[in-house]
Amino acid sequence: MATTVDQLRTALASAYPLTVILSPEEDRIEKLLLRFAAGIKPEALPMAMWNCLDGFPDRPGSTDPVTALRWVAEEAPRGFYLFKDLHAMLPGHRGLLRRLRDTAASVRNTGRFLFLLGPAIAVPDELKPLTYVVTSLFPDESEVSAVVSALLQQARRNVDADALQLLVGSLRGMSLLEVEGLLRRLLARHAALDDAFMAEVLAEKEQVMRKEGILEFVPPDRSLGELGGLDQLKLWVRQRSGLFTPQARAQGLPRPKGILLMGMSGCGKSLAIKVIATEWKLPLFRLDMNTVFAGVHGSAEWVFHRALEATEAVAPAVLWIDEIEMGVAGYHEGESGSLTRIFSTFLTWMQEHRADVFVAATANRINLLPAEIIRKGRFDQVFFVELPNEEERKEILSIHLRRQQLDAGKYDLVLLASATRGWNGAEIEQAVIAARIACHAERRPVEQRDLLHAMGQIVPLSTTMSEQIKAIRGWARTRAMAATSPSKQEM
Repeated sequence: MATTVDQLRTALASAYPLTVILSPEEDRIEKLLLRFAAGIKPEALPMAMWNCLDGFPDRPGSTDPVTALRWVAEEAPRGFYLFKDLHAMLPGHRGLLRRLRDTAASVRNTGRFLFLLGPAIAVPDELKPLTYVVTSLFPDESEVSAVVSALLQQARRNVDADALQLLVGSLRGMSLLEVEGLLRRLLARHAALDDAFMAEVLAEKEQVMRKEGILEFVPPDRSLGELGGLDQLKLWVRQRSGLFTPQARAQGLPRPKGILLMGMSGCGKSLAIKVIATEWKLPLFRLDMNTVFAGVHGSAEWVFHRALEATEAVAPAVLWIDEIEMGVAGYHEGESGSLTRIFSTFLTWMQEHRADVFVAATANRINLLPAEIIRKGRFDQVFFVELPNEEERKEILSIHLRRQQLDAGKYDLVLLASATRGWNGAEIEQAVIAARIACHAERRPVEQRDLLHAMGQIVPLSTTMSEQIKAIRGWARTRAMAATSPSKQEM
């Protein structure tokens, strides 16, 4: 998306007499418009601002919007006229809509520029031929950079160019007011822009997404060492760990677009995505497709589009779409409706977006995925996550024994791995947890027989869903890359 400055420049150069600006930041937009008004040639223009309480402050009796618009249309001098609350009054007020349309038509090519400002404005059909829409939901990088540089200078902090670029990138998605407040607070508490400083910056993005109510911030709490097996996936992640840094951008290195993890339920696909975000030092945001279709935040198309915009604004970031097949299941080419429009929007965005957003998607029912999703160009790689083999089960057992504060060296991992043949990672984890809970209740240490007993109480999915698993393997064999090296796979 073009920057706010570029959009405003285009709006002023166009023949549209009314500019609608979508932004929650009134102060920031005011300053930008004042800058444009001062730069008009051959003579700078004045700027007047209207709101529902004060009207135009220097013009008595202008609190009535119809009266204020009539004055702009008939008597006002050349200048910028910014209306802040007018959009909220338009629904159900036919006379005001009529007056706004007539005013917009009257000021065309007269040196009077009419602006409507609000966080969300639905342009009525009557106004669309006269309106240019500027979307400025978040400040762009240049605006954030200017605020950051000024604050660092005030605090007398010398920061190299790479660190400054990393900080600016981490602050994207916040309003300028939020950026200023956060930096003032952190600069007072930290002597240097170290890892602890940057960790607090990333944590602040959780607040940004909470306000949006669409995306969920997922804390980066899982390392690569906590992911058992999946050696080919781990290698792929390690090879790309430095591609989102300022140094990589300066060298023109290509940045990965996304990854699709498909396969067996409970085999670590979600954990792998958390690990990717931690390994690449990027914030992770989860998009729940059930939230998109719930209708709580508006139409499904609007919510999905807003989620993509919000993710671009906080880039660089990882966007996690869990069980993506649930969002596109039932799509058929040529159909119409919300699902088809969302699917088309997502495919186009995946192909064309330029923001540093890495899309990490998971799928369990992979037979529901349309062919367009797994085509090269959408995702950099499609991995198939198989049930863990013996070596992977030993590694998974070691990880979960450590997490339960048990010494893996005291147990026969070969025997335990053999006892869990055909199990997924989640089932192995639950067996270890069950054994520890049972032994804690009896106030004694966990022995190997306790683990074997707990394993005997679990019926794995590979037994209860053997036909489905066989079908998944057949489907994925020619459509995806194995997350585990073929030489290590155990069928």
